[in-house]
Amino acid sequence: MLGDKRGDNGQVETIVEALGWPVERKFLQPLPQWIYGKPRFEPTLSHLDPARSDALGAPWPDLIITCGRRPSMAALWVRRQSGGRTRVVLVGKPSGYLRDFDLIVASRENQLPPFANVVTTVLPFMQVDVAAVQAATRDWAARLSGLPRPLVAILVGGETNPFVMDAGVAHRLVAEAQRVIADGGTPWITTSRRTTADVVDVLKRDLPAQARLYTFSAEALPEDNPYLALLGTADAFAVTADSISMQVEVMRLGKPLAILPLPAGRFGAPDLWRRRLATWLNNPDGAGVFHRFRRAAARGLYRVDVFGVVSVTRDFEAFHRELIERGLAVWAGEPSAKGGLGIPDDLGEVVRRIRALFAPGSGSAGP
Repeated sequence: MLGDKRGDNGQVETIVEALGWPVERKFLQPLPQWIYGKPRFEPTLSHLDPARSDALGAPWPDLIITCGRRPSMAALWVRRQSGGRTRVVLVGKPSGYLRDFDLIVASRENQLPPFANVVTTVLPFMQVDVAAVQAATRDWAARLSGLPRPLVAILVGGETNPFVMDAGVAHRLVAEAQRVIADGGTPWITTSRRTTADVVDVLKRDLPAQARLYTFSAEALPEDNPYLALLGTADAFAVTADSISMQVEVMRLGKPLAILPLPAGRFGAPDLWRRRLATWLNNPDGAGVFHRFRRAAARGLYRVDVFGVVSVTRDFEAFHRELIERGLAVWAGEPSAKGGLGIPDDLGEVVRRIRALFAPGSGSAGP
């Protein structure tokens, strides 16, 4: 089941391709009020636009793989119509209860308790559209070819709890651009939909003349956005800490990645500790009594933590630490990473876990 978010759909397609089973794709379009708004999580189709969505009807599938709040609500509705026979695999952090799904595939920044139906991966399965990157690289070749090298793309996200993006962050972005220029290169800064206006104002006012700036606009033509061309052309990347999706795209292309840290907001410090506690609870790394206690505490807390205070959250700091430990990234201003553990083959383990849902003794003969 595919929704209106390209990144979510890409993760589902990656798993479907690796699984190799016969597949039928169903596209689901939310109603206008639920494109950005969050409908109450329940098994239903009431949040979908029936005129712009594929029809859902019998015969019901053996397995649904999906990603995101809105498609997963429809997936659970289908399972209810099938009498509980349809298995549902969710990619990403669930909006409902963990027990609603037969398997949850979540990347490491999502802190989920260690239940049997949860499998974690180092990176989300976002994939880069290589053909689109190559086409944009060709289209932008003349505009990028004469720039002093190295060409460093500085990719700017936006406010995401617990981080803030303010004028202070903008000044640090300007300083990063100045550092690139001092090394003889060209910084190309691109903002995104979530970048705040005060950051854009500082960048427009204070960036050196040698820097290039693209400010995101919903009205701009796609071909005017240099993002894909930079993915194919830039020698190195600096990405603000909030944007895991842009970090993953850079890593998937094997390009040097630096992470630009962001400050916490007014309530950011206690929020960061809450996230650190979730990481400590949900990742017991041994078999002793103490680690079994942590595992039991994480599961028990999830059952009573109705507001998701520590049981289901995201820990950006832990994600960044793992990238740096694996040699996949560095902090901005540090020398580029050399070697390291690299990206593991998590996809093979996910395929194995999905196939196990239909193994003998699982209650299903399989698709």
